[in-house]
Amino acid sequence: MDRLNQEKLFSNTRLKNKTFKNRCVVAPMTRISAEEDGRANETMKKYYERYAKGGFSAIITEGIYLDERYSQGYNDQPGLVREDHVQAWKPVVDAVHKHDSLILAQLMHAGGQSQGNAYTNETISPSDIPPKGEQLGFYGGSGPFQTPKAMTEQDIEQVKDAFAQSAIRAKEAGFDGIEIHGANGYLLDQFLTDYLNRREDPYGGSKENRLQIILESIQNIREAVGSDYIVGIRISQIKVADPDHKWAEGEKEAEYIFSQLGQTSLDYIHVTDGDATHPAFGEDSRTLAQAARDYGKLPVIANGKLGDPDKAEKLLKDEYADFISLGTSALANPDLPNKVKKGMELNDFNFEKILLPQAKVKDLELQMEIVQ
Repeated sequence: MDRLNQEKLFSNTRLKNKTFKNRCVVAPMTRISAEEDGRANETMKKYYERYAKGGFSAIITEGIYLDERYSQGYNDQPGLVREDHVQAWKPVVDAVHKHDSLILAQLMHAGGQSQGNAYTNETISPSDIPPKGEQLGFYGGSGPFQTPKAMTEQDIEQVKDAFAQSAIRAKEAGFDGIEIHGANGYLLDQFLTDYLNRREDPYGGSKENRLQIILESIQNIREAVGSDYIVGIRISQIKVADPDHKWAEGEKEAEYIFSQLGQTSLDYIHVTDGDATHPAFGEDSRTLAQAARDYGKLPVIANGKLGDPDKAEKLLKDEYADFISLGTSALANPDLPNKVKKGMELNDFNFEKILLPQAKVKDLELQMEIVQ
């Protein structure tokens, strides 16, 4: 792998007042390795620091829960709810910054897709409809999802406020920005999903109404953190519990969603798909990243089988995305950018070794030698 062939991948760029030294970003991945009360810990510090040492320009954290009510999705998930959470994240953030990398906090409300919550045994969702499929065993769940409570208007206001308050705490902890989790079947995506949102108020029914909570949450967060702070969003059609889901109106719906997001104060859109280079809405259609870029007119992070640096480089050179984010390829190669620069071979991802029986960070990962 010749560095000269990866010119775009290793070019720098800026968002807001932050410099990204290359276009390689670590994707958010649930690792259920925090303390029971949601505090980040030494294991997490070592885990995230590896990616910074390995040359990634930025790391997006696993989904972080927002409140002591319904937002938590998994046991041993980290939170940004209280002052002790803020203080526990600071060493993690400092460790990443020490290696000239950025770190963004992904803020998440699990909604009806929750399968572990220290604060309640109930779940909430736009309507009292459970997600399809079953809970994920390697994240500590089992069996079908429970039927959630339909959210009241007061619940909606509380959720919007929780996103804004957690964003403030992320800024206090030193994060370089936040990413709103609006993908993969979690709460905001549940509002966007026609079969999970049967509300008959301004937050349900039409696609315009179903997008409303996302637009209002973006506005609240921006007002809370100010204009100089990175705020992005992650969007997908696919879900943890429904990996084949497509938006009902296809590319027309994508045009509406992304054009509306592009008119907000967001700094980027992060899209994830099974394969970022495949048409997202049927044969000869745009990819999800192309749709986000064409209709949203904002910088785009593309995610989905982009661990091959040649494939990633082509995507960037064709101007279908501005960054690529890596999940399983980063797990297998926390030093992927440095390996690619040095022309070294990349490791294959081993699902059994890393994510089974549970997705907690393993000693073998922390003991992996990092190419610097």
